[in-house]
Amino acid sequence: MSESGTTGDDHLQALAQRLRSIVGEDNVLVDEPMSEHTSFRIGGPADLFVIPDDFDEVRDAIDACVQAGVPHFVLGRGSDLLVADGGVRGVIVAVADGLVGVSVNDDEMWCQAGVTLREASEMACELGLSGLEFACGIPGSIGGACFMNAGAYGGCMADVLKSVRVLCQDGHEETIPVDELGLGYRRSRIASEGMVVLSATFDLEQADPEKIRATMDELTRRREEKQPLELPSAGSTFKRPEGYFVGKLVTDAGLRGYQVGGAAVSRKHAGFVVNVGGATAADVHAVISHVQDEVERQFGVRLEPEVRFLG
Repeated sequence: MSESGTTGDDHLQALAQRLRSIVGEDNVLVDEPMSEHTSFRIGGPADLFVIPDDFDEVRDAIDACVQAGVPHFVLGRGSDLLVADGGVRGVIVAVADGLVGVSVNDDEMWCQAGVTLREASEMACELGLSGLEFACGIPGSIGGACFMNAGAYGGCMADVLKSVRVLCQDGHEETIPVDELGLGYRRSRIASEGMVVLSATFDLEQADPEKIRATMDELTRRREEKQPLELPSAGSTFKRPEGYFVGKLVTDAGLRGYQVGGAAVSRKHAGFVVNVGGATAADVHAVISHVQDEVERQFGVRLEPEVRFLG
């Protein structure tokens, strides 16, 4: 374990023991490489990597970090995350492996935070429930999708959510109806108020499973045709500026294929920065910064990253 301010070795070892008592010996990993847990396949080690199995363990693990004064970060599928080459000081609380429960009651589907959007959309399709088709190719978890109001192909979480169960910063749990979540383009109260998603309830509609499947197949075809899914990335690198398309701005700036080290602007879709092999976080940062500067210089538009940075 690395020493860094409040995360010195002795302090971290004591916290590790406390966390093991909460989630079990095998569910606390030391110096875990974050490249194994992000879709970019980039990132140095986390001091402690904790895998809770239920809501109580999530709450108690986070409380232990707070009580110890050690920073923590709640991780889903790591699909919109760039972790620094030096890793993360403190604790990663990883919910994607443990919180994977799903239940269905008539037209409502309840999913814990670690369920993938693909899994949720596939299950809805099989049950003849429509509404989650747009999410079939989004590479993330229910928790992350609620956090950022994820969307694609004209749909987003705000369209189908009924409510979200969250852990608030003061440690209490609350179920928040969709109209009180402050959902907008890639934003939510969950993010702005530092809440942790535990589960989400979706309000779906009965429909013909074959028609749902046809829609999902078409969206998958379009995604595979237009996006660089064959290379590691964090999805769309930049948020869409009002009145513009990111891919066109980057292409018109002459930056399609621009590369630093192992990171490059995708030639297939210029809105993606991809790991073409052995990319470091520093490489990705360099590409993002250059794209931002050049697009702003040429067109007066400052692109805002959709990717989150950690470490």
